[in-house]
Amino acid sequence: MLPRKRRPTPPGEILRHEFLEPLGITQKALAEALGITRVRVSEVIRGRRAVTPDTAFRLARFFDTTVDFWLGLQKDVILWDTLQAHNSEYKKIRPARSTG
Repeated sequence: MLPRKRRPTPPGEILRHEFLEPLGITQKALAEALGITRVRVSEVIRGRRAVTPDTAFRLARFFDTTVDFWLGLQKDVILWDTLQAHNSEYKKIRPARSTG
């Protein structure tokens, strides 16, 4: 369920505040451990890049979490942003009624 009044916390914020900072891991060290660029890690953390399935597999493996955890965080942000951008259009759509 999406929050109603605020945007869900992006996966990059969770990554930074719940994983990197408590463990004392730098973005550079994480990038090296995951086999991706530091720019890619930085862009995810700054919310300028989405967590892809590939990134989710890498993060899940490194932090012993699940792929669904990372993709779920990203999905919530994408759904929230889409709803905010198109909600007035969605409200105009009338449900199909079955004929009976």
